[in-house]
Amino acid sequence: MRFGPAERSSGTRQYRRLNRGGDRQANATLHRIVQTRPRFDSRTQDYYERRTKEGKTRREIVRCLERYAAREVFHLVRPAES
Repeated sequence: MRFGPAERSSGTRQYRRLNRGGDRQANATLHRIVQTRPRFDSRTQDYYERRTKEGKTRREIVRCLERYAAREVFHLVRPAES
């Protein structure tokens, strides 16, 4: 899986996003996780509310949530170190 962040900037704004290349099925799964979590997970609902109050757009919040989900999933599927 290729979940690593990629640098992206547009003029004065500079931020990171998930690598759009790699495993399309894994990227689609992450997207599905992020679309479902706000409906059922209270931690995600609180996070979404807090970031909205900070002035973040929905797309920026989703981007952050995808990074968090990617980290969680990576640690779950990573082979155990011997």
